[in-house]
Amino acid sequence: MPHVSRSASLPELTALFASVQQHFEGVIVPLWQGPGWNAEMALPYEALDAMHQPLPAQRYRAMACARQLYLFSSLIGQVPGAQERAAALFRSLQQHFHDAEHGGWFYSIDPQGVPLDPRKDLYTHAFILFACAHYWDKVREPLVESVLNATLEILAQRFAIEGGLYEACLERDWSSLDTGPLQNPLMHLAEAFLAIVSVREDAAVEHALVELCTGMQKQFVDPRENVLMEKPLGAVDNWFEPGHQFEWYFLLESSLLLRDSKLHRSLSRAFEYTEQLGVVEENGAVRAMLDLDSDPRRPRDSTQRIWAQAEYLRALTLRPGSETTVLRQLQALQQRFLHDAGWYECRDEEGEVSRKDMPSTTPYHLATCYRGLADFLR
Repeated sequence: MPHVSRSASLPELTALFASVQQHFEGVIVPLWQGPGWNAEMALPYEALDAMHQPLPAQRYRAMACARQLYLFSSLIGQVPGAQERAAALFRSLQQHFHDAEHGGWFYSIDPQGVPLDPRKDLYTHAFILFACAHYWDKVREPLVESVLNATLEILAQRFAIEGGLYEACLERDWSSLDTGPLQNPLMHLAEAFLAIVSVREDAAVEHALVELCTGMQKQFVDPRENVLMEKPLGAVDNWFEPGHQFEWYFLLESSLLLRDSKLHRSLSRAFEYTEQLGVVEENGAVRAMLDLDSDPRRPRDSTQRIWAQAEYLRALTLRPGSETTVLRQLQALQQRFLHDAGWYECRDEEGEVSRKDMPSTTPYHLATCYRGLADFLR
């Protein structure tokens, strides 16, 4: 963690952070305690519209339930009712999404609670691990740790492939879909492993984490620019995402176990390159998708998403001497994405709001970003 000098920007940054944190706890979190909560299903709706009405329910995802479990676990002791909501989400995770026949967790259920997409995907299992680690740390209930351990066992037995990596998706009965590994679910698995080793001693998880990062370096990092591609090297139609580069950088830089790994060195070398191509200089907006050697004026996808903005800001908190940049990026997040009634999910290349609904999954990104900012200011 870099030493924060008492620079001129620090008092302003502290005041601004207090403001956005108040907005988070006073505006965003209540959306998911009230209109965003389906009390009958004991699940969060997938998204709210700009008027705080739930979008017509077409599905409920286990991953969204797990992200909200993390959110309310992180707020236990800070926000009234957070512990009760976390307990309800943990129960719902098991009731609605656990596959009693084959084990593991369904991807989604329909509005009546019937399995909709019964496949087993790594992204979902990673978030269930992540949420259970944080929830167990707060409540220390044996059932929570047993769910965590059972999910770890499934990962090792069902998803693991050679080279320290994991299949992205399998059929309900665990038969192969030949997906192979993909960057994003592997990143969230690394995040989940880090959460586990932060709350208990676990040599097996530490080993799996190191092996995962070794595999990522070998199979996903472009040797020229050191950026992490979304698909393994050599895959057709590959690309990289600045938001994911910044997210990986934070995970690696914040871990004593991973800080001097080859993957960490690659992402550190690629940081400025990612900023040059992936961040709009005039307003600090983070572009969605880039090709290697792409012209910043013609990115693969110029959409500006709040989650990528939050991940860039969080990554900057671990860059030495970054107080001024952190302040500028927090201002950009507040001015471009936060508003009195909630947040804007996406803006287009011209800066126009292109998605006005508020998904239940986004508060997870804001919560982890604000936690990084709190540590930075501490």
